Amino acid sequence: MAALTIARLTLQEASRRRLILAVFLLTLLVVAFTGYGFSRLNGLTCGPNDSPCPPTEVKMAAAVLIILVVYMFDSVIAVGAAFVAAPSISTDVESGIALALLPRPIRRSDVVLGKWLGLAGLVAAYAIFTYALQFLVVWLVVGYTPPHPVLAVLYVIGEGIVLMTLALLASTRLAPITGAIIAVVMFGVAWMGGIAAAIGVAFDNVVLANIGVVVGLLLPTDALWRNAIYNLEPIAALAAAGQSRMLSANPFFVVSPPPAANTLWAVAWVLVVLGVAMLSFERRDL
Repeated sequence: MAALTIARLTLQEASRRRLILAVFLLTLLVVAFTGYGFSRLNGLTCGPNDSPCPPTEVKMAAAVLIILVVYMFDSVIAVGAAFVAAPSISTDVESGIALALLPRPIRRSDVVLGKWLGLAGLVAAYAIFTYALQFLVVWLVVGYTPPHPVLAVLYVIGEGIVLMTLALLASTRLAPITGAIIAVVMFGVAWMGGIAAAIGVAFDNVVLANIGVVVGLLLPTDALWRNAIYNLEPIAALAAAGQSRMLSANPFFVVSPPPAANTLWAVAWVLVVLGVAMLSFERRDL
């Protein structure tokens, strides 16, 4: 119950700072802008006579663009989660709120877990709202819906929670800006590691493949992103890709999804890092 109370207070704090309102308004603006861009696909012409493109080609173009839009929001969710979580504990310690709160019958682990639950709920709610709205707009203007949008959104939420958990761990010991920067840099490194691993597998380069595996174990965000891509790709694109090496190395195209073990590792990673964050805060001298 203490953890749930902390989670509720975390959400209330985000509302009080007008974070939710600001992000909500910016998201509506971006979705409206991208919706206008998707609507222009209906005017595409093909062939020497500038005749309208067949609906299948228009929908294929929409499938490519929607992956790019999903990646844009994916980056916003990941980076935003890091910057929201980084000050969540360290700011309370610096302001003295933690000293006033902890003498009550609340364990430090409850504080960390409550912060995690509140922030995870915030990440999930934003991702569901944003992608549901974006997919609805694309369906209305183009008539296209990705094959498995729910699974794709779940993987993106997982990616945001991974970054948020890392930043929360940093928040138990480091200043807010330091923890946020560490999480964002690690996010970029993990993305590059995923590209290196894909190139290594495609061209039988063991060194690159192993580098990608090690980076993926340290921060499993790239595997979640590639699962999200796979669930957004139309079956026709996967069939046409075959075993193309260049497409296998493309960070915005996945011929086959990462192994299920990668997703299980991401879940285990979050649980382990959350446990380390609890232990770190328990042993911190306030």
